[in-house]
Amino acid sequence: MTTCLIADDEPHLARALASELATLWPELQLLHTARNGVEAAERIAALQPDLAFLDIQMPGLTGLEVAQGIEGTTRVVFVTAYDEYAVQAFEQEAVDYVLKPVSRERLGKTVERIRRALQPATAPSGDEARLLATLQRLLPTASLAPQRLRWVRAGSGDITHQVAVDEVLFFRADDKYTCVQTATAEHLIRTPIAELAQQLDPTQFAQVHRSTIVNLRHLAGTRRDESSRLFLRIQGWSGELPVSRAYVPLFKAM
Repeated sequence: MTTCLIADDEPHLARALASELATLWPELQLLHTARNGVEAAERIAALQPDLAFLDIQMPGLTGLEVAQGIEGTTRVVFVTAYDEYAVQAFEQEAVDYVLKPVSRERLGKTVERIRRALQPATAPSGDEARLLATLQRLLPTASLAPQRLRWVRAGSGDITHQVAVDEVLFFRADDKYTCVQTATAEHLIRTPIAELAQQLDPTQFAQVHRSTIVNLRHLAGTRRDESSRLFLRIQGWSGELPVSRAYVPLFKAM
């Protein structure tokens, strides 16, 4: 029996997708529905489903980041309202990329494509060629990257500091504030970690804990303790940052 996981931070959309899949593919077994990227990464690692239907913009980890961390044989279908990620999805070897709102007809084609993908290797199908052509047509749109955060404004008494994002070693949630750590100072801002994660360049910044985002350009190395917990060492800072288990795959090559 083919098994699957659905990840979407909008529960009503996750339920609607599960209902349509149950109609189109009664034999498909839904193992879990995750409400954020971290939960999705953890449950995929634990359950090893055959398929994962991932929304792209989710709290904690994006669907793309979840897909990057998959180490098993789970195949991915991205179900999202944003077409600008199509090329990145294709680079993650996604079985399909479906735009919301998802029609039954479109989902039916996805089911057909998945069934073929799960079968023994065959010659490329016409549908696969058309999917590639569609993704390539979307390339101009995908190349228009969203504006990323370049400066952080942090107030201290009567003084407002303009901190260049490139100089930030890491961001860490601290009670009602977020700590902005540079090599020379620590600033406090009110912007939540989840909001920062959406504004920062994902090729430069990585979330390593639900409360911490690090600037990979300042990463000096990693350390594992006796319990195999992973810690990051940052250039210009004497401490270490713990990496929660869901984010460890991001550093598996280190």
